[in-house]
Amino acid sequence: MTDSKQILATAVKAADDKRGEDIVALDMSKVSLLADYFLIITGNSERQVMAIVDNIEDQLAIDGVQVRSIEGRKGSKWILMDFGDVVIHVFTPDERKQYNLEQFWQDAPMVDVQEWMAAE
Repeated sequence: MTDSKQILATAVKAADDKRGEDIVALDMSKVSLLADYFLIITGNSERQVMAIVDNIEDQLAIDGVQVRSIEGRKGSKWILMDFGDVVIHVFTPDERKQYNLEQFWQDAPMVDVQEWMAAE
């Protein structure tokens, strides 16, 4: 069994590998019963959004973690991946700006994800 922080770390690495941008993780444990973490990622095109989603799903599957559900798919500007305690949102830039989840969940502390990302 993989814990939620490890799922988060693997997802951050997978998103970073596909050049996901503005990767933000929110610690939801004290502000919502929905999940321990929300991970929010921007892909610059619908194609990149799909590449990020596919890589996250593939990398977590290697760890034995299966996605519970995915909302949106090919051609979507916002794809939500539910891994139980970790919920991942992958947006195109305009969709992310429109929904502004970071503002909506502003009471949730941010998690430092830099340690899981490749050095620039």
